[in-house]
Amino acid sequence: MGNPHVGFDEAGAGNGPLGTAPVLDPTCEGLGVRFPRATHLVVGFQHRGEAERFVAELEARLERFGLSLNLDKTRLIEFGRFADENRRKRGQGKPETFEFLGFTHYCTRTRNGRFFHLGRRTAKKRLRATLTKVKAAVRRRMHDPIPEVGKWLERVIVGYYQYHGIPGNWDAMKTFREEIIRHWLKVLRRRGQKRRMNWQRYGPIVQRWIPRPTLTHPHPNVRFDAKHPR
Repeated sequence: MGNPHVGFDEAGAGNGPLGTAPVLDPTCEGLGVRFPRATHLVVGFQHRGEAERFVAELEARLERFGLSLNLDKTRLIEFGRFADENRRKRGQGKPETFEFLGFTHYCTRTRNGRFFHLGRRTAKKRLRATLTKVKAAVRRRMHDPIPEVGKWLERVIVGYYQYHGIPGNWDAMKTFREEIIRHWLKVLRRRGQKRRMNWQRYGPIVQRWIPRPTLTHPHPNVRFDAKHPR
């Protein structure tokens, strides 16, 4: 089975990522969250004992079908509103993070430090892999007309923002854009020496074809409240 991440919050159920929904489960005495069907599974519980019981029952159920969890990729982590405070009391470090759907999820707080906030940023491995593919494609288009490459890059970058444009992910989107800008300039400078590309000529090209980062998704609690009004 894929990468199950089982999280618990001893004092209360934390805000769930993306499309999570509250559930009542026979294994739960408290609240929990369950992610919709996906390659990887993320399940949240209010109490540690419930999380441990769920893992045991999941292993037993999979065994009936000759399947098993990949123990190297299955984790029980403390995550949620009170994880940071509880771990600090025990002399432990910050709450663990987990990766899901291309994002690293981590515990943080609002700017005033009063409320728990689910932080999400593009996973470094995903960012590097995407940049490697885009840079290779730009090199293959070295001798294509600039407007043609520009239109293609614009579609690629807008598509990237459509998926990765979540609150708190500005740094990753800025890095993605800046890396592409630098690499395209390097490629343009290599394709001819008669009129070497400089920043004065390149600036308008960037302004025309390389869009700036934009948010395309709301905060998780906004999506959650809209889907599950009280």
